[in-house]
Amino acid sequence: MSDTTTSGARPAGTTSRGGRSRREQGPPFRRPRWPRAYAFALVTGALFLLSWIAQFVFQAAAAGNEASQHGQTFAWADFLPQFLAASFENWQSEFLQLIWQAAGLALFYHWGSSQSRESDERVEAKLDALLRERDLDPENP
Repeated sequence: MSDTTTSGARPAGTTSRGGRSRREQGPPFRRPRWPRAYAFALVTGALFLLSWIAQFVFQAAAAGNEASQHGQTFAWADFLPQFLAASFENWQSEFLQLIWQAAGLALFYHWGSSQSRESDERVEAKLDALLRERDLDPENP
């Protein structure tokens, strides 16, 4: 008596020809390792940190030069609020703008804005016109 069902599939936990059960074999595709699965996020995070560190270093050097030109000493208490203000200005002008563009386009695409996609009726009308142009029946393709 065979352990396969009428559709040819084996019940869960049954062994295949190799002697191992389907559960031991795992899924048909292998899940990528953590760094490979999140490579885009890791690269983006690294670029963000590098650019923020570079901004810190160059802004600190500029603040130190400006203080020495005025005969003053560099003060961290004066520099850190300036650095944080400049960082938040960058966030507002760059990241929030990009987030709005991505989120706004996704939202308008979801709503079916005329700028984001063509309606199904318009696409179907174009296809019907192409079929008629080639002497094909659009009702019976």
